[in-house]
Amino acid sequence: MRAFSRRSLVTCLLLAATWSAGAAQAAGWRDDLSQAHLQGSAGLRWFGLKIYDAALWSGTTPFDPAQPFALELTYRRSISRTRIVQTSMDEIRRLFGDRYSEEQLQRWEADMMRAFVDVNEGDQLTGVYLPGVGCRFYSRTRLLAEVRDAEFARAFFAIWLDPRTRDTQLRDRLLGAEK
Repeated sequence: MRAFSRRSLVTCLLLAATWSAGAAQAAGWRDDLSQAHLQGSAGLRWFGLKIYDAALWSGTTPFDPAQPFALELTYRRSISRTRIVQTSMDEIRRLFGDRYSEEQLQRWEADMMRAFVDVNEGDQLTGVYLPGVGCRFYSRTRLLAEVRDAEFARAFFAIWLDPRTRDTQLRDRLLGAEK
């Protein structure tokens, strides 16, 4: 049996390290929720147009909104970051009225502008809720931003999970209550 040359050994080690780093990077948001399973999924339509498919991932059964979870959106059309942020802010305002100060809402809007990207059909954005900490946003496996504001995280995910959400059927399907 022939021994590896020093150069071959170094090359193999570099390849293994590169593969390992790539595999770790590929996990992305799943690193935050290693035990996650699909809680439920549904599509959002607006005037008959398919906007996105949503999937709720959780490590607990039944779903516990006080535990970490991930909301994954796979877009079915192109939407600008500005539109995503504006729609999110409109919904937070609708759900919570005057509960938050204008300064706080402006901070959150800036956080979302930093966290989100323009999306095209097939793009995927995932938000991970981290109780007591805030949330992280990913584009597929790439971390886009972390917002260390627990109140923002609660308000943001309420857009889909609050009983007062605009689309209660979508909410029910995400929570696994309606198939």
